[in-house]
Amino acid sequence: MAKDNDINDTENKSAEETSNWADMINVRESAATSAGSSEDFDESKVLNQDEIDTLFGRTSGKNDYILTTGVKAILNSSLASYERLPMLDIVFDRLVRLIATSLRNLTQDNVEVSLEHVVSTRFGEYLDSLTLPTLLSVFRAEEWDNYGLMSADSDLVYSMVDVLLGGRRGTAAIRIEGRPYTTIEINLMREMVDLIISDLSMAFDPVVPINFSNERLETNPRFAAITRLSNPVVVAKIRVDMEDRGGKIDIVVPYTTLAPAKEILQQLFIGERYGYDTTWENYLAERIWNTEVEVDALLQEKEISLSEISKWQVGSFLPLDISPHEDVNIYCGDIPLFRGTMGRKGENVVIKLKGKAIKDE
Repeated sequence: MAKDNDINDTENKSAEETSNWADMINVRESAATSAGSSEDFDESKVLNQDEIDTLFGRTSGKNDYILTTGVKAILNSSLASYERLPMLDIVFDRLVRLIATSLRNLTQDNVEVSLEHVVSTRFGEYLDSLTLPTLLSVFRAEEWDNYGLMSADSDLVYSMVDVLLGGRRGTAAIRIEGRPYTTIEINLMREMVDLIISDLSMAFDPVVPINFSNERLETNPRFAAITRLSNPVVVAKIRVDMEDRGGKIDIVVPYTTLAPAKEILQQLFIGERYGYDTTWENYLAERIWNTEVEVDALLQEKEISLSEISKWQVGSFLPLDISPHEDVNIYCGDIPLFRGTMGRKGENVVIKLKGKAIKDE
């Protein structure tokens, strides 16, 4: 009987809970219906899709990684800006002119190259903005021991292949969606990639000498990771037009790659002596030249046991394995300065300098 009572109590509780849930659902449905039919409902408080996109910092078009408004702008407020590196504008402007000359010589065609914009973004956001298939080149900065990335979209790849294989002018290149690049197309593009990377080295020469070399070509963005996805990068978008054909090139350089040349890239113009003050330099040099320093003449270093030192008395002799004409080193602290021979002049012991000291001694 006790078990039957427990079962009945459980069934009664389940029935009560089900009834409560049903009542709550009915109340919410009636409230929603009354709110929808109410004349006092203010439709201006509802955001449309454009306002939602603006709130979250989304932009329309192909440049979805350029996020400058809304919540995303707040999250990226600590993102480094390329505008803090004014010399990059000079580098990329010079790069555009060099690429135009190189591609004209390569294609024997009228090539127009223009710099669309330079932005700062996160590397992961840039990879997400790429449309496949895309040809990616991972290049290495030899002196900085770091990497950069160059990408060419499919429009440029098919246009360059069409031009290099003798396609007629005035006809747009045929683009096949979803087809990966063939070995012939990749080999043809390799020459163009090598030329552009060589031009990038020449573009940096007036600012800072650096050699870039093409490491490998990739078609999958996952295999072209040159830095962490959250790290900031500089993206320069370059447009290449060949009459009715053309496409875009992106030069992606992480801020960690530019770190060794940060002070030079922060200059406002070529030749600026960043943080240089001649007045302070002259004053500091004058004070240093008039500074008095203490120097020591070291005859010889010899290891002696503590038991021998305990036997020393006034008048004891310390034998040194050195001849009267052997060179003596002169030190300032622990730094050897000069070497010379010891002698006597009047009542003073003097050292005649013979040259600079050998640091290994």
